[in-house]
Amino acid sequence: MNIIERAKKIILKPKEEWVVIEQESTSVQGLITMYLFPLALIPAIASLIGYGFFFKFHSLGFGLKYGILYLITYVVGALLTAWVIDILAPSFGSTKDFRKAFQLVVYSYTPMMVAGVVMIFPSLSPIMLLAGLYSLYILYLGFKPLMKTPDDKVTTYFVVSLVVLVVIYFVISTVLMRIIVGNPLSVYGNL
Repeated sequence: MNIIERAKKIILKPKEEWVVIEQESTSVQGLITMYLFPLALIPAIASLIGYGFFFKFHSLGFGLKYGILYLITYVVGALLTAWVIDILAPSFGSTKDFRKAFQLVVYSYTPMMVAGVVMIFPSLSPIMLLAGLYSLYILYLGFKPLMKTPDDKVTTYFVVSLVVLVVIYFVISTVLMRIIVGNPLSVYGNL
């Protein structure tokens, strides 16, 4: 698998690429080491540079903390998201297969991770929000081919997964932010 070609195809032609991905049997470990980790380094390194050098209240330590935060969030987040999607699969007439759920999640993260390059200039971070919305669309498109979800249950499966994940991500991101970064507002003084 060529990481650049895969990223380009999943971003530009997601429907067609999900059909190709469905035929693959890449292991979870292979997906982490050959795709997820290298792409997760984009926002991690960009954050290190952006918060370390270009942010108004920059410091290399602050940049390093944000870089680590992004890296951990993408890797742990992908595993957790796949786990939730896999657990919910039988409830929506879908195939319970963690490896396929992990493929679904990892490849749908692509636009967000690639857009992470904007973190070199933290003020451009809202662009990642737009990429995140597109990632959700790609995730939605992948439920049917990868999880074998019936047409009439795709939207419900997607929405329920999303609601569960929003709650989980909020808790995890809050905890990680406190552990890794500390009080992010302390950068601005005593607020």
